[in-house]
Amino acid sequence: MSYQEFKNSAQKLINDQNGTWAGIDAESVARMQLQNRFKTGLDIAKYTAAIMREDMAAYDADSSKYTQSLGCWHGFIAQQKMISIKKHFGDTKRRYLYLSGWMVAALRSEFGPLPDQSMHEKTSVPALIEELYTFLRQADSRELNLLFRDIDAAREAGDTAAENAAMDKVENFQTHVVPIIADIDAGFGNAEATYLLAKKMIEAGACALQIENQVSDEKQCGHQDGKVTVPHEDFLAKIRACRYAFLELGVEDGIIVTRTDSLGAGLTKQIAVSNEPGDLGDQYNSFLDCEEIDPATAKNGDVILNRDGKLLRPKRLPSNLFQFKPGTGEDRCVLDSITSLQNGADLLWIETEKPHVEQIAGMMDRIREVVPNAKLVYNNSPSFNWTLNFRQQVYDAMKAEGLDVSEYDRDALMDAKYDDTELGEAADKRIRTFQADGSKRAGIFHHLITLPTYHTAALSTDNLAKEYFGDAGMLGYVLGVQRKEIREGIACVKHQNMSGSDIGDDHKEYFAGEAALKAGGAHNTMNQFG
Repeated sequence: MSYQEFKNSAQKLINDQNGTWAGIDAESVARMQLQNRFKTGLDIAKYTAAIMREDMAAYDADSSKYTQSLGCWHGFIAQQKMISIKKHFGDTKRRYLYLSGWMVAALRSEFGPLPDQSMHEKTSVPALIEELYTFLRQADSRELNLLFRDIDAAREAGDTAAENAAMDKVENFQTHVVPIIADIDAGFGNAEATYLLAKKMIEAGACALQIENQVSDEKQCGHQDGKVTVPHEDFLAKIRACRYAFLELGVEDGIIVTRTDSLGAGLTKQIAVSNEPGDLGDQYNSFLDCEEIDPATAKNGDVILNRDGKLLRPKRLPSNLFQFKPGTGEDRCVLDSITSLQNGADLLWIETEKPHVEQIAGMMDRIREVVPNAKLVYNNSPSFNWTLNFRQQVYDAMKAEGLDVSEYDRDALMDAKYDDTELGEAADKRIRTFQADGSKRAGIFHHLITLPTYHTAALSTDNLAKEYFGDAGMLGYVLGVQRKEIREGIACVKHQNMSGSDIGDDHKEYFAGEAALKAGGAHNTMNQFG
């Protein structure tokens, strides 16, 4: 409804109360309703799922219309990110949030910092989703509150044009609420546990769930060693569990992102069930590193496979895990991805060990031969040394072209002395265009950085501590933080306003009229910031 329609509806309701609600102001009600567009997390999940589906269709038509996100570990971080995006770009189109299980483990667990091994409380994941959207909804409320104040000031000044301009901004207000891709790890247990957690995450507002094919009780960070995958049927049960959760809650277009860690996972905990040659279980088992044996030489406790009339013994480690054949990672990734898409997944995630467009494209080309509209969510991970990787890629390309690379040491290309060289500048250009190149060539619909704000918080805190506790003293804060906030128009320089002080003042006036004790008077030091 429009501003006036909200106001008229509230006025009618007030009038129907035979004077008992005479102290309630219809316009104030309308404003509060406009400031609270999303009543529940499910409202958010339904709204954002539709946005994401629309973006997926737009990408299918034009690969330059890819989407992006940054991982956020706190509601305030997400809020400031979206305020910044609206300030610099005017809208939030194709810009999402990402919730990283790594950052939940490292920053939001009651156990304290933990490795990314699903040891944190599963409830901390939906709790963070709810927190992220609480802060984004508050950003809506704050910005609308400022517009309402502009309307009141224009009315007081008798400036109809300014009032209409402010009202137009209200009527065409764009919310800070955007889709979130939320990491459910390996489901924190069996398929039922996955379903229960998925429900909580969706109820908190998640429209897209990212789930990986590792063993839930042996889960590792995708960029660390020791990863163990599960047979496809086990993983497909969890995909179906997520879909059932979406459907039960009425989010019919919810998005499931299936991640394969097979490129870096050399182990499996289980041998898949196979009923006939060539079925899915048999394909999974075909990647096992086996040795042919004679029944007479079989050992006590051996696990033996019968394939093509031969008896094969999979290599089993002391950990009771089975080993895949070396060099099969890409083939397993392709099979994982095709199988997931054929069984209800919407988007893929292939965890790689380096950011290389052609490596990713090689796998996606094979996947798209079977599923032509396959799309990828790609982790532009801080675990990659982007500078070194791309400088080495450029070095190798220059060498292949027969160019002179004698001035460069391939193993030491991180050295700052290479920053302004032809190689260094070419590598930076490739980094700058990586997302566009990957989306055009390798089917990457969504680019995300999993844990960037973990690193930015550490870097900015280091810079402030170095200056403030050093010779600069208070000037370290003023030069490095506050003066930049003022001159660059960072909203939270008025931290009282950002925390809701002005909204609270307006509410006090709604509730108590002239008797309201407000904080935003002439002696509020926030007024120093204009």
